[in-house]
Amino acid sequence: MSNQLNKLIMSKTNIKPLGARVLVEIVAAEQKTASGIIIPDSAQEKPQKAVVVAVGTGTESEKMEVKVGDTVLYGKYAGTQIEFDGVEYLILNQSDILAVV
Repeated sequence: MSNQLNKLIMSKTNIKPLGARVLVEIVAAEQKTASGIIIPDSAQEKPQKAVVVAVGTGTESEKMEVKVGDTVLYGKYAGTQIEFDGVEYLILNQSDILAVV
């Protein structure tokens, strides 16, 4: 099913990461606290959570450990942010991913 999902998403985005890179869609930061206080944009932290949209094939020295659909945490200043068809994506090296949630 992962391959089918990857093909469906790839046909939508037409972006194929190379090597050990991962294309992720950024998950929006929380707008409210648990108690209901609204956080202004200026006080919000940069999001560090994303959903994997596509993965590269890996390299001889680094096999791919994440798959399409995984929710991941990444370093605060990692990757290259791009916008494609109005959606914000981030292209990361797999080594920039800290954990799968």
